[in-house]
Amino acid sequence: MSAGFGNALPESGQRATRWLTPTKIVESLGKFDLDPCGAPGHSLAETTYQIDEGQDGLKLDWNGRVWLNPPYGAEANPFLARMKEHQFGTAFLFARTETRAFFEYVWGGASSVLFLKGRVKFLKPDLTEAQAANAPSVLIAYGDYDSMMLEKSGIDGKFIKL
Repeated sequence: MSAGFGNALPESGQRATRWLTPTKIVESLGKFDLDPCGAPGHSLAETTYQIDEGQDGLKLDWNGRVWLNPPYGAEANPFLARMKEHQFGTAFLFARTETRAFFEYVWGGASSVLFLKGRVKFLKPDLTEAQAANAPSVLIAYGDYDSMMLEKSGIDGKFIKL
């Protein structure tokens, strides 16, 4: 993982790889059992693995419904591959629909997507709101249950069943 993992915004001159999820988004989707990419002080599931504390969410067990907001960029790919295999949860990414990873792990494995209206204001490490993201975001459901929860979430955007 990069040194940027766990940070909502980069240090001066660095690229951000981790963006903390606004809690209201996750709350709109119901209860999650596991967050394999958790950040200190920002638990969004019953069990949270924190890379900052030496817990590798790729190597540890995935049980139950997973909330996945992986580090962004190429570091997301192994997490998305694991989610595609797990098929029970929701992922949160920038909507880079043309990328090889999106074709492989979303178009080629997800049940539905919800393209969010407007730009998300992610959270800083102190859990205060950051400026709006520089790209659109998408919620990606894996499995029928998460697809249903995404569709009925009330989150503003465009829902598409795959």
